[in-house]
Formats: sequence, C-alpha cells, structure tokens
Amino acid sequence: MSYCLNPACQNPQNLTHTELCQACGSKLLLRDRYRIIQALGQGGFGATFLAVNESLPGQPSCVIKQLRPNANAPHVMDMARELFKREAETLGRIGTHPQIPSLLDYFEENETFFLVQEYVSGSTLQQEVKRDGPLSELQVKRFLGEILPVLDYIHQNRVIHRDIKPANMIRRAQDQKLVLIDFGAVKYQNAQQSTASDQTALTSYAIGTPGFAPPEQMSMRPVPASDIYALGVSCIYLITGKSPKELDYDPTTGELIWEKHVHASPQFIKVLAKMLEISVKQRYKTAQEVYHAVDLVDHVDALAEGMNNVEARNSAAARKGTDFRGPDTGGTPSSPAARLAMQIRTRQQTRIDSSTFQPSWSRGRMVDSGRLSGGIASRGRNSAGRTKDGGDEKKKLPTWLDAEGLQNYYIKGKRDFASHDLRSLSLPKANLAGANFHQSNLGKINLQGANLHNADFGRASLTNANLRDANLSKAYLSYADLEGADLRGADLSGAYLLNANLRGTNLCGANLSGARLTEEQLAMARTNFLTVRPNGKRSW
Repeated sequence: MSYCLNPACQNPQNLTHTELCQACGSKLLLRDRYRIIQALGQGGFGATFLAVNESLPGQPSCVIKQLRPNANAPHVMDMARELFKREAETLGRIGTHPQIPSLLDYFEENETFFLVQEYVSGSTLQQEVKRDGPLSELQVKRFLGEILPVLDYIHQNRVIHRDIKPANMIRRAQDQKLVLIDFGAVKYQNAQQSTASDQTALTSYAIGTPGFAPPEQMSMRPVPASDIYALGVSCIYLITGKSPKELDYDPTTGELIWEKHVHASPQFIKVLAKMLEISVKQRYKTAQEVYHAVDLVDHVDALAEGMNNVEARNSAAARKGTDFRGPDTGGTPSSPAARLAMQIRTRQQTRIDSSTFQPSWSRGRMVDSGRLSGGIASRGRNSAGRTKDGGDEKKKLPTWLDAEGLQNYYIKGKRDFASHDLRSLSLPKANLAGANFHQSNLGKINLQGANLHNADFGRASLTNANLRDANLSKAYLSYADLEGADLRGADLSGAYLLNANLRGTNLCGANLSGARLTEEQLAMARTNFLTVRPNGKRSW
C-alpha cells in the first residue's frame, strides 16, 4: 500500500507502487526514495508514518515525521518548525545510543519539513499494560534499572526530554530492550539563563503531557529533575494501570494521590514518593540518584531474605542439635551471611523498639520527672541509686559522648542520652529514632538527614544545629532552643513545638502538618512557599 501525505487528501490509501495519488494527484514517493505505508499517529505539531526506503537493498523500514500543526497561525508554524529542528539536532547528537532511535534524514520539500528516523518495532509500555495488566514491584524496578541509564545519558548531554511517559517507551521486539522515543519536546540546558530577548513563541508554550509533567515544567521552567517526576508518574501507571487523569490530586498542594493504589514495599514507596515530590528541591536531582536508591531497596530486600534463610537454618540446626556457628565465637555467627543477618535483625529490633516509644504529651499529662533525671526513673532504681540491672548508670553512659560512642550505645539498645553534652557532633543520616535527648546540649550538631522520629528534645539546646531533611515526625521539642537551626526540608509532621524558641530557625520547605505550635512562634522562623504549615497548606 502507498499512503498519500497530502493533509487535504480525502482518500490517502493507494495501491502499492503507484506513482501518483489516485484521489488528489500528489506524488507518493517522497524524495524519490521513501514510500509511505501507513499512518501511525498525529500529535500537536506533526504526523507520524511508517515508510520504506526503496533506494536501499531490502527496502528497510523507517519512521517519517511530517510537520503538520493543528493551526496555521504564523507563531504556531514557527513553534512547530523550531520543535522539528530541535528533535533533528537532538537525534543527530545523541542518537548513537542503542536505546534511542537514530536520525536517518532531515529535509524540506514543498515548504514542508520531514524527519526520518530508525523504525523501532514493538509495543509501547502503555500498550503492554493495557494488554497484559499492571506490572509487579519487581518488574517496575527492572524497568527503572533499564530506562534510568538512558535518561542519565541524555541529561549528561544537557538535554531534557520533557515528555517521559509509557507511550514514549517501546519494548523493541528484536531484543526486548526499552527504547525512548519522541524527542520533539526536548529542551537544551544552556550554561546561561535566557534573557527577555530570547523569548519566542516556543518558550511561552508549556511543553509536556498533562499529568506526567511536573508544575515547574508546565510553568516553562523545566530542569532535569522534571524528567524524574514524569518517570515517577510513569511508574505509578505501570504498577496500577491508572493514568494520572484517573487519580485524585490534593487541591491544596497539587500532589498526586497515589499511595492507596500502590501495593509495594515501604522502601520502594519512599523512592517513588521522592521521585514525585512537587518541590524540585526535595525531588531526586539526577537519574543516578534514583538508580542508587532503587539498587539500595533491592539490597535491603535481598539482605532481609538472607536473614530469614539464616534464621531458618539456625532453627533447623537447633532442632537437630547441631550448630552452624564457628568454634570460640562467643555466640557470634561465623559466616558473613549469618553476621549480616544478625545486623539486620538488630536494626529491625531497633525500629520496633523505637516505634513503641511515645512522648508523654501524646499519652496525656506531661511528666518531666523521668526525663529530668535522665530517664532513669522509667527503668527504676534501687535504694543504692543503681539501675535494676545492678550497674551504675553514670559509669555505663558517660556524660560526654562522641559520635561513634553515641551510635554504638544506640545500636546496643540504649535510648537515654538526657542531659548530655553532644555539641558539634557529626551524625548525618544517623538512625536515632525514639532517643531521649531531654535537656541535652546539641548546639551546632550535624543531624542532616537523620531519623529522629519520636525522639525527645524537650528543653534541649539545638542552637545552630544542622537538621536539614531530618525526620522529626512526632518528635517532642517543647521548650527546646532552636534559634538559628537549619530545618530546611525537615519532616516535622505531628511534632510538639509549643514553647520552643524558633527565632531565626530556617523552616523553608519543612513539613509542619499536624505540628503543635503557635502562629507567633512560626512568625519568628524563616519560611517560604514550600513550607507546609500545621493545617497542611503550603505558605503561598
């Protein structure tokens, strides 16, 4: 079959090897070599066709894009022409990647622009989901493992795709590899910002697919992380089978409500959540960051499975009266897998222990006596002032601790660090959930990215502390001194902050939803439009 490219043709289908269209008389052999076989689809600026190149042996297939805007206004034509030019330049520059279609030709004929590229035979991921149903968590992880290196490649070439979605990813029938297509909406990252004189009809047009494109992209300010957001939405589609228009949005924040539809591990859900952050600052910045995060989830799952296997073997050995531990190990597993399993088990138990900790304000009447004595009262003392286990608390836990010592005590199950001098310690990303820091001096401490869920900082000094991106959800911070502390991006949801000193505290991008504090306190701190206030609304 020969297909006519004349948009006004009433009957574009013709017999094979016909030279002229039988309906409108247009020439059917484009540039004396490309014969159009069928129409594949049409977008806002162009139509796509399947063709064969009759000038080459074997007449290989190719895809031809024809500039065909939906409107004839001059500025729309300029916009479409610029998009076509960009796609050709992009494919010419980065199309050597095995998972990106190669540019074969680019020309103008009869005042119409044409772009010829490699034909990729296969089904799009959108077609696969409609045909076979949603993917499992493992399948989505494998998808990310395959597409993220491609995304990293184009970002390394200073290109933002701007239209990442399942319909633009084809699983090539030849080798089952994913191929990223449709570079018509790309944007180059310039070393210098555009000036007013650089603005054209193109830059004033929001490029991208609604629902997949993040807010900053629809506001004509795309960044590489915009592709990360679109990839996150694509993952939600793959794992649920629901397009963005089928999901609800939070009317206050504009965030996609997807968690209730996704059945996946908590670790993977956290990765998806960070990919889908409305705030660019909180989102993954690069494809490599996402890749490493997904890889870490896989390792955690594999290690947990290994732990279960070791426990099963040890249980079986105990029933048989055998022991898999080496000689003179003092009860410590000798194999690396067994030791790793024990470490994971310890961490899991730590999380269980910390989850049962509740600040006194969440239980009703606040009782400070136990905290003021370093929490000893909660465990009980005998008449000699010793703990029930018979040891002297001061000897067991020195008043001053270094970072390593504190973490070692925590791993061993100690949670009481009340009234301690912990100034200037460096504990980034430390897990100290449920710990008691009541009345401790933590001035200038570095707890960036740390897990401090349910921790007690009542009456503690946190002046100039680094708490960026820390998890302080449900933390107790009553009467804490947070003057000059950096809490940008911190999670303070459900935290108790009444009577805390927030003078000069940086709360830009912090999440304070459900937190207990007054408007007067909040007015003393630094906030911005990304700060989520106690009522759940952003500070617009």
